[in-house]
Amino acid sequence: MKVLGLIVEYNPFHNGHLYHLQKAKELIEPDVTIAVMSGNFVQRGEPAIIDKYARTEIALEAGIDLVIQLPLVYSIQDAGGFALGSVWTLNLLKVSDIVFGSETNNLRLLKTLADVIVKEPREYIDRLKTHLKSGISFPNARKYALRDYLTMNLPGEDLDVEEAGSSNNILGLEYLVAIEKLKSKIVPHTIKRLGANYNDPQFKGSFSSATAVRGMILKGSKERLSEVLPPFSYEVVLKEIRDKGPVTLESMDKLLMGILRTMDRDDFKRYYGFVEGLDRRFADCSEATGNINDFFECVKTKRFTFTRIKRLVMNLLFKLTDDVVKNSWKYGPQYIRVLGFNEKGREYLSSIKRKLELPLITVPSHGKNLSRIASYEGVTLEIFLQQFSRDLKEAAVHSLFYERGSCNLEYRKRVIYKRS
Repeated sequence: MKVLGLIVEYNPFHNGHLYHLQKAKELIEPDVTIAVMSGNFVQRGEPAIIDKYARTEIALEAGIDLVIQLPLVYSIQDAGGFALGSVWTLNLLKVSDIVFGSETNNLRLLKTLADVIVKEPREYIDRLKTHLKSGISFPNARKYALRDYLTMNLPGEDLDVEEAGSSNNILGLEYLVAIEKLKSKIVPHTIKRLGANYNDPQFKGSFSSATAVRGMILKGSKERLSEVLPPFSYEVVLKEIRDKGPVTLESMDKLLMGILRTMDRDDFKRYYGFVEGLDRRFADCSEATGNINDFFECVKTKRFTFTRIKRLVMNLLFKLTDDVVKNSWKYGPQYIRVLGFNEKGREYLSSIKRKLELPLITVPSHGKNLSRIASYEGVTLEIFLQQFSRDLKEAAVHSLFYERGSCNLEYRKRVIYKRS
């Protein structure tokens, strides 16, 4: 049985996403298509501009059969953590093939690089340490270390390692690393991205980036928005923005600055990712700045990028300590949280339900039945609680700025069932 797996955020779903979905289906000809999707906070270290239920509704309308939520502990981490949680989830769901977009479309290059990263040969590690000592960011240091290693060990090979430094190539590389680490049988494929670069904020026609699309939403550019979103996505996005309003880091400014100003250096050190003096920079900059964007500018250095800093703020917000993150890397996702399905997706879930090592959660109240949760062989109850409690908290926080709802709002949500 061909089961296509996609790793998505759909923040929001635009023409590039539709192109990727259609091409992936043409390539694999799947019996069922599953998307594992970030919840209400995404890998850039930001809130999703519209919530996970609206994005699930759009995904089902686009042709996804089953939408699964990626636990927060993975969705706001760097490319490695994000990819590990996503691939692990798809592997548990018996996915046969994964298709991801990349700037290079060179699967051979990405597989070669992934093999080096997993095996960690001495020459590569030495070069990585050397580049890190120069003060550059980890992604750039790794890119240059891979370039050096391949130059020394594969002379004459036509492998342009500079390609590996772009956003979607980095994610694609990490998907391959995760597949190898998990010894998964999932077969990877890649499709070349069309249009603007991932982070390009400028309008570039019908294939503008998600960054540009979010900018159009915030500016109220409805005419241009209709050019970059498929009609079914455009309708949902406009309704959600009109009725509930977009969520951004700027709209969360007072909450985030309040949290930062109530912490001192020892507090920062308790949370995942605070290394190399970042605790001092966070403490100093929270006192010296008056809004979240100025805070990011203050903390940023050549080594610490904006995106890394934003993720660290999310780690503070959701109290992600070293043990929570590292336990999740070691033991993997502890549940399958279903956000939506059509009839084909529902039937597929029913067919594999008894084979799953983890509980299926279709409504949050299922997570309260701890005796049932603990009966699954793939579950470590302590880690389940660490992961699931933060998924509930992310929904509660997001709703403050989206629906202005109570903490119990998540418990009233139901799986979205798209009938034929």
